[in-house]
Amino acid sequence: MVDKIKSITGTNPWFGVSMILVGIIIGYGFAHTTANVPLGGTAIDPTVVDDPAPEPTPTAEERFPEVENVVAVTDDDNRFGDANATVSIIEYSDFECPFCTRNHATMKELMETEDDINWVYRHFPLGFHANAQKAAEASECAADQGKFWEYSDLLFDEGAEIANLAVHAETVGLNVATFQNCLDSEQYAQKAKDQMAEGSNSGVRGTPGNIIYNNKTGKAVMVSGAQPLASFQEAIELVR
Repeated sequence: MVDKIKSITGTNPWFGVSMILVGIIIGYGFAHTTANVPLGGTAIDPTVVDDPAPEPTPTAEERFPEVENVVAVTDDDNRFGDANATVSIIEYSDFECPFCTRNHATMKELMETEDDINWVYRHFPLGFHANAQKAAEASECAADQGKFWEYSDLLFDEGAEIANLAVHAETVGLNVATFQNCLDSEQYAQKAKDQMAEGSNSGVRGTPGNIIYNNKTGKAVMVSGAQPLASFQEAIELVR
């Protein structure tokens, strides 16, 4: 074999050197290529790390937890829709809350798209909203004249500033003198505070706080915040 190599390289000494260099290059390339190849596997890129397992999607039961101590709906509530409906959407709300304005629109849409439900509005006037408590009282004075929902719409659409409460009363066709006497007497101040306390006892921590309540079984779940229509529809199915 040596003689054969000598015979090949005898006349061209650089040929042997070239062959040695080629062998070195091929050997280096092979070692580099296979360094990250597991036995019987494919190459592993050392710059790639395993992705963490994806977070599981919360179930409806997790997103809309069951709540207790819900005050049953009575004729004393401001209720929109069929009084005998199986499910009530009990909304604890604040007329000065911007998210409640959005939620108010969703509630209207829900009443148009779902059957066998009604909508109950209860007060949750937050202390840092200067107009919320008085606006809640004003809405009850409007309810005395059968105009709670019309008056509530105006509060959300035009604002709940105390200076405009009587103006809103005139806009929806109330007897303004009767309305003003009611408002000045503060006869509904305690009702608003009591409803807020009851909501807190049921787990409401902010506005809007929506309790989806089955009037027949007492099962109830919480939908916190101004969520999309589909969320309410999903929560309703949980209590039916």
